[in-house]
Amino acid sequence: MRAASVSVALLALLALARACGPGRGGGVGPKQRKLTPFVYSQHMPNVAELSAAAAGAAEGRVTRSDPRFRDLVPNYNQDIIFKDEEGTGADRLMTQRCMEKLNTLAISVMNQWPGVRLRVTEGWDEEGHLASESLHYEGRAVDVTTSDRDRSKYGMLARLAVEAGFDWVYYEARAHIHCSVKSESSQAARTGGCFPASSVVRLEGGRNTTLAQLRAGERVLATAADGSGRLLYAEVLTFLDRDESASRAFVRVHLSDNTTVTATEAHLLLRASGAAVFAGAVRPGDRLLVPGGFARAVRISRVLQRGVFAPLTATGTIVVDGAVASCYAAVASQRLAHWAVAPLRAWLSLAPTPHPTRGVHPYVRALYTLATHLLPKSMFYHSP
Repeated sequence: MRAASVSVALLALLALARACGPGRGGGVGPKQRKLTPFVYSQHMPNVAELSAAAAGAAEGRVTRSDPRFRDLVPNYNQDIIFKDEEGTGADRLMTQRCMEKLNTLAISVMNQWPGVRLRVTEGWDEEGHLASESLHYEGRAVDVTTSDRDRSKYGMLARLAVEAGFDWVYYEARAHIHCSVKSESSQAARTGGCFPASSVVRLEGGRNTTLAQLRAGERVLATAADGSGRLLYAEVLTFLDRDESASRAFVRVHLSDNTTVTATEAHLLLRASGAAVFAGAVRPGDRLLVPGGFARAVRISRVLQRGVFAPLTATGTIVVDGAVASCYAAVASQRLAHWAVAPLRAWLSLAPTPHPTRGVHPYVRALYTLATHLLPKSMFYHSP
């Protein structure tokens, strides 16, 4: 319990140091940054929209009959004009994350140009006329203009969209700005990684089970927390992420011992040396830790599968699909991640609590938000 308290205190001190670091003026508020308008065809960040560093991979088209359709929410913000040329209200439908960013942008537009409102020309799309991997099909993208349709404002509109928190902003056409967000179904964007529902773990006693059937309190084959590869069984304390209905793009690593491990790009696997490596960064020839030794990566493929599960064990490691993996993702350090989650592990060991039926554990959500402010960008996964 003392270790947990120390961890919390250190995190708080780091956050305080970040917030109150040295600067000009000795207590005077920071000088307001001058915003630079986009130029035509510019996008930010300067990577492809579907890369992990931007909006992330497409997860498949959402139709009205899809279970994921219930995740889309209608936006009735009166400060936003919705074109709705289909007359179905489809342009108002979007993920919660997209709606939050859009509403923030609407306020910025009114502040920047009094009397002008934000206008949405395309939101969720169900007609199928766009590119097959368009995030409009998932309610994760919007095309926007200003209500006065003054194209001289669009460069600044794009900059305001970045400031509003959109994960990818593109001055795509002379007539609109394209904005998109990371997936809402899990925190691949926020926390980074999981395994699919069909992945297999071994329970104490020798029986295998899928992650979809695994329950907190069961003991699974894992390795020592020190990365030595020493095999042991560890208790599953909770799930850092769990969503049976979500679809996700996964990296599938085919190993020389004929096993195959499947994980999201930003999930950490363990090398033969015990060091962590992002699944998306594994290359043929890399040696990965497996029970009893190591196996070489032979081939890498990508698949779309349903279900996302991220069990947390007492050791912070778990053997999944015959390979040794971390319980953590997004940050390129097994040791740092294990230390940061120590308060949660300590709490669960004293007062076990059920994981919410769906989604990311609140502790992880808060921790990742803090980490993005404290750690350098090089510590996070970036799609090659």
